[in-house]
Amino acid sequence: MRAVVTRVNRASVSIDGSAVGSIEKGFLVLLGIHGDDTEAQAKKLADKVCGLRVFEDENGKMNLNLEAVGGSLLVVSQFTLYADCKSRRPGFSKAARPEQAIPLYELFMDECRSRGFHVEHGQFGAYMQVLSENDGPVTIILDTQEL
Repeated sequence: MRAVVTRVNRASVSIDGSAVGSIEKGFLVLLGIHGDDTEAQAKKLADKVCGLRVFEDENGKMNLNLEAVGGSLLVVSQFTLYADCKSRRPGFSKAARPEQAIPLYELFMDECRSRGFHVEHGQFGAYMQVLSENDGPVTIILDTQEL
């Protein structure tokens, strides 16, 4: 699994002009699921994302996690994180098919909720518009193959 985690002041996702999810301070998480990913990887990634200490403390150091700042998560499925760009037209054969990806996407969000976080999300497979006001900006790329 891959996650692009951006620290935000606010973020929202809309479908056909209607907001379906929005948060204030927290993380915008673009989540890609590989065809070989497992439930264990979804749980591990949720643990890592929820524990990231990338919010500033009173000394201006990135030392606080999502819980410490009362943050939320906006999770948006993003199969394009597994694009194969060897040619000019990307291929997406490494991305998990919906029947595998949807349960792992849902599990990732459930794991975040089980840690006490408010989780908003887009709609898997929908054409979405994502808005964010990045904070910093701070963006972290996580890949379960490297954790």
